Amino acid sequence: MNSMSDNTTRPGRLSGKVAFITGAARGIGRAQAVRFAEEGADVIAVDLCGPVDTVLIPHATTADLDETAEAVRAAGGRFSGHVADVRDGDALRAAVAAGVEEFGGLDVVCATAGITSRGLTAELSEEAWKTMLDVNLTGVWQTAKAAVPHLIDRGAGSIVMVSSIAGLRGLYGVPHYVAAKHGVVGLMRSLAQEMAPYGIRVNTVHPTNVDTPMIQNDVVRGGFRPDLETVTLEQFAESAKTMNMLDIPWVDPVDVANASLFLASDEARYITAVTLPVDAGSTQR
Repeated sequence: MNSMSDNTTRPGRLSGKVAFITGAARGIGRAQAVRFAEEGADVIAVDLCGPVDTVLIPHATTADLDETAEAVRAAGGRFSGHVADVRDGDALRAAVAAGVEEFGGLDVVCATAGITSRGLTAELSEEAWKTMLDVNLTGVWQTAKAAVPHLIDRGAGSIVMVSSIAGLRGLYGVPHYVAAKHGVVGLMRSLAQEMAPYGIRVNTVHPTNVDTPMIQNDVVRGGFRPDLETVTLEQFAESAKTMNMLDIPWVDPVDVANASLFLASDEARYITAVTLPVDAGSTQR
């Protein structure tokens, strides 16, 4: 996968390559952007940087995206940042096109943007169900649709879709999230078949809880300990540990970024259509 990017003098597993990452303002998306830059990539980054209806946890901001830009540049990569909603195909295509125009092509895609909310099946509103699938499943499809023509032009590439342990097993109280994350796996498996003739690989990663703002908030903590009015970090950690085989409550964003880096790199050149857990053994517990 050759690139016209001018970072080819920087050594690394993604030297000379360009990566498009959604949800890049913070959390896993930011970790991917920084790790990829450390390994030689330039980064096209997208984030909504605003609220989503039915989601109660604090949202990312443009200041968060600016921090990602600073971190990528500090790691030696170039950065093309865009505020866009993954549900908006036109906005995504415009962002990718602008980044490709600036950097000369596209090699790697990380469909990372996502939301979370809670509710039992019989209690969920239609809006909560629809919003979850629109962002966490349709948004992944929109990301792939925007990127695929550029990957085909390049003649090779890698797409990494961030699913969840909820894409491999059921979880209580989040049926819409589980449905969306299972759907990402189905999309990945079909897209891997479509892209194979072009030398483009497609895989999913499946984290357990990740130490990001998506879980470190009162809404999620309360879901783990509904018996308590206020849940401390220590109480949340003790409950979260019960999900995993290893004795940890959650993984770090860089752990998911490292798995994504492997799948994006030529080290994984013959790996496609796989579901890779980064889950501390959660799916096998």
